[in-house]
Amino acid sequence: MLRSDVPEVQDLFPVETKAHEPAIELKGSVFTLPVLCIRCSDLDAIDAQLAERLSKSPQFFENAPIVVDLEAVREAADPVDFGGFVHLMRARHLFPVGVQNGSPEQNEAAMAAGLAVLKGRAMKELPKAASWRKGGTAKTAKETASDSEPEDESATTTLPTPPAAIDPIRATPSNVTKVIHQPVRSGQRVIARGGDMIVLAAVNAGAEIIAEGNIHVYAPLRGRALAGVSGDTSARIFCYRMEAELLAIAGNYRVFEDNMPRDIRGKTVQVYLDGEQLIVEPLA
Repeated sequence: MLRSDVPEVQDLFPVETKAHEPAIELKGSVFTLPVLCIRCSDLDAIDAQLAERLSKSPQFFENAPIVVDLEAVREAADPVDFGGFVHLMRARHLFPVGVQNGSPEQNEAAMAAGLAVLKGRAMKELPKAASWRKGGTAKTAKETASDSEPEDESATTTLPTPPAAIDPIRATPSNVTKVIHQPVRSGQRVIARGGDMIVLAAVNAGAEIIAEGNIHVYAPLRGRALAGVSGDTSARIFCYRMEAELLAIAGNYRVFEDNMPRDIRGKTVQVYLDGEQLIVEPLA
């Protein structure tokens, strides 16, 4: 006799039936993160100068993730108190996520404080064995990293700008000039890999345009423009109407808020590097 309280069909393997449904997905992505280069281990001096720097653009860096560059203190005799450093950074509404260019001892101390150890050039040093084939053409990991197009992709650089939102405009292939016909809206990030970028519509406040080569904007530029992000110091930015939040070339940047000089505000300008100084001048 069958018991009425026993189900006719029982799930004998409730866990195994869902084993093929992944709970996570691991993807590669590249983000634009601010880099703070510290030149001493004196936390009081760091805090004082950081407060002064942040006072010039308090909203720009608020709640930003920060990478700490230790190259200048790599051989310093005094150790860096990473625990205290993390505390003072968070008190300033900055969130250190990792260190780079530190000594082995500094890296161990940083990891003990909950920071990651970053290697900015690791992607370029991957072995050729990590290659893939598409359309009959084998590509190395370096080429794959250059051509990949994750939807939240941004460019690798050491510029002080928080990551933008998901990029709805995909990255361009290498060595191709990217031409943008539609306005770049707030929260968008557009990338031109291996070449120049030409924008024929407005770049709105909160938007970000990034190129390994030059940038030409034949419309108002109200957002951020980053040229030469792979280290090309000869790159330039040309802008029809200058109203930018930030301009940068090869990691050298200048932030504009309410103090933009009158001789460039709303004018047609070019931007270039003179040594490590970013020059913004009107075009005649």
